[in-house]
Amino acid sequence: MEKQAIVDMLNKDIADEHAAIIRYLVHGYMEGEDTPLGSSLISITREEMWHMHWLGMIIGELGGEPNFTPAPYPHDPTSRATMLKSYVEYEEKLIPHYNGEADKVDDPHIKRVLQREAWESAIHARKFQRKRDKLSQEEAAGLPGGESELPKEFLETLQVEVTSKYTEMLQHIRTSWVFQKDEIVAWKIMDQAMEKMKQLAHFAELVAEDGVPPKLKPGKIDTSHVIGTALKNALEDVHGARERHVKLSEDSEVKKHSGLVINLDLTIQQEGYQESEIEDWRKNK
Repeated sequence: MEKQAIVDMLNKDIADEHAAIIRYLVHGYMEGEDTPLGSSLISITREEMWHMHWLGMIIGELGGEPNFTPAPYPHDPTSRATMLKSYVEYEEKLIPHYNGEADKVDDPHIKRVLQREAWESAIHARKFQRKRDKLSQEEAAGLPGGESELPKEFLETLQVEVTSKYTEMLQHIRTSWVFQKDEIVAWKIMDQAMEKMKQLAHFAELVAEDGVPPKLKPGKIDTSHVIGTALKNALEDVHGARERHVKLSEDSEVKKHSGLVINLDLTIQQEGYQESEIEDWRKNK
């Protein structure tokens, strides 16, 4: 296959993996990370993140631009049982899909990655089926979540933070894939992206605990191919987020939630650290 054809093919795969990440993560948050089903869904989400990462690394190495627009995830939201059935069907369809793509490429690494995507999708299908089989009749018929109790304005503030932090994370991931030749900076950026994932969870979990699905919708991703510009934008993003979070920490509604107060304090300190790190990286570019 021609290089651009491979990039186009893998970008479609990234869209599918991205869709799976969002679906399983939102469901996991809604169930609760401290529940067996919720923690298991989030664990599988992390594996899907690796799937997306392997594909993105190949695209970046080939000089392509990663696609961060998630595909639709067809699922039946009627009950836990129907949702899990949808997950089984989704993962099972990926098995022949990835194996077929592996047959089309000559590069041994890309072939192995696609084959691995296939057999890990098969494992995920089996895991989802097992979870569905273990549900009690009441659990199977029910849905996660409940009545929303948080003030509407505060809930929307939390949703804005979910979307913002999610976009920051994706932007860092894109930078790490596209600028692989700057190995040290690329991996340090990826390290910050993982930290942003945890910061996102501080807001998303509180939204989900209120019975509302967190809005994991990517914002605009900068596609600069100049590392200096990418770092400048990253610095502006984290500086803006820190200023916003310092102000949010003084909000009277925030102070009613002791867990969020602690996590927000941690986030602010982490963002200050991230700012200093990026400033140092920029000096060397």
